[in-house]
Amino acid sequence: MKKSLIIMAFGLLSAGTWAQKTPGGGITPEILNQIQQATQQAPAQRALQNAMVGLSIDELAKNYVGAATPFDMHFSVETPKQKITDQKSSGRCWLFSSLNVLRSDFCARHNNLVSLDLSQDYLFFYDQLEKANLFLQGVWDTAREPMESERVRFFFQHPINDGGTFCGLADLAPKYGVVPASVMPETYNAENTSRMRALVSSKLREFGLELRKMVAEKQKKEAIQGRKTAMLSEIYRLLCLTLGEPVKKFTYTFKDKDGKVFMEPATYTPQTFYRLIMDNQDLEDSFIMVMNDPRREYHKTYEVEWDRHSYDGTNWRYLNLPMEDIEQLAIAQLKGGRKLYSSYDVGKFLDRKRGYADLNNFDYGTLLNTSFPMNKAERISTFDSGSTHAMTLTAVDLDEAGKPLKWKVENSWGSSFGEDGYLIMTPEWFREYMFRLVVDKQYVPEALLQEFQQKPTIVMPEDPLFQADK
Repeated sequence: MKKSLIIMAFGLLSAGTWAQKTPGGGITPEILNQIQQATQQAPAQRALQNAMVGLSIDELAKNYVGAATPFDMHFSVETPKQKITDQKSSGRCWLFSSLNVLRSDFCARHNNLVSLDLSQDYLFFYDQLEKANLFLQGVWDTAREPMESERVRFFFQHPINDGGTFCGLADLAPKYGVVPASVMPETYNAENTSRMRALVSSKLREFGLELRKMVAEKQKKEAIQGRKTAMLSEIYRLLCLTLGEPVKKFTYTFKDKDGKVFMEPATYTPQTFYRLIMDNQDLEDSFIMVMNDPRREYHKTYEVEWDRHSYDGTNWRYLNLPMEDIEQLAIAQLKGGRKLYSSYDVGKFLDRKRGYADLNNFDYGTLLNTSFPMNKAERISTFDSGSTHAMTLTAVDLDEAGKPLKWKVENSWGSSFGEDGYLIMTPEWFREYMFRLVVDKQYVPEALLQEFQQKPTIVMPEDPLFQADK
């Protein structure tokens, strides 16, 4: 999203918006001399510089007193553990967390006796196909707008990506179903998406220009639709080469955690398998997404235009709530034995080695002799912070008054990362860097459900907070 704003800014500059330069706005020799005089180095400053040019800032800023203290691993409310997953070098955390919630719910309905792993590669295939169609149709819909328009630029800048939110699962799973991981396992290009994404993006941009040309030539709708379908056939072929062809029918035997047969072998399609593990529940109507965006009015519903995984899917819609309300929703569902999709700005103040997120992990201010005073709203507004990564919320430790002491999430970076694949978060860090939560409606008070139904305020995808979870 940052790149789009930068390009827009240069577009405005070339159009003459900043044609009049402010006198004295540049760095003159006199100003440079003042800057240099103000930063004359004392001996201690020179010693610090010598250390910093050759060492990691995080290592120098780390609070080693805190890092040497083991953190308590007791959680008063914890859901059953399941196999840790690994998204490898891909931006599919949203899909991993979503499917982790899905399989956990299925196992919970069977008293956590059954074992199940779901294929990320299968739904990722259709996610990429649907996003390709979203791009092509969006380019067609805006073909009469100039290439410099904001929306046309949005499509061509982001023809396809592997990030997303839980809304993607709600769009894709009911349509295409799900399959076990053993039926369609991970491929190299599913785990390492950058080259595939770049090549498919280049092909889509080429196709987009062709569609715009067909519209400019006033070709018939039927001809354009036929050509678009042929383009999608080419994308489908590329996805088959890199991700494998999606399975259409398979035989599967459910087993328990000891490897013994739990359900007799049966033949499924992805759709019948999905309905089985969902117990015929409607996924889209069973949850709401809540967010904490302190820039906007709380207890209001917002909808992000064009922020969806498929053209005929659902825009990302959320109820904006204070962190206190979000915490209570999370606690209620965890007490019900249910995990939750959640997302964070995971790169901030995370001790990656320990898997511990705490505002006191690093003292950057003292190290650099400065301060970083922006609050959450200011960090969001200036693109300094926003949701970057989805993880599965699994546990909370509560004090006698029911207040959170710490939180625990199941990550998708493999079992060797953090605390056996889990991250522990202090309540202070949670409030500052947690952004969205997907909650089953049965754990949401009626008043909040009513608020979620209000007519949403439409916001644009260029907003700094609405980046995809990766």
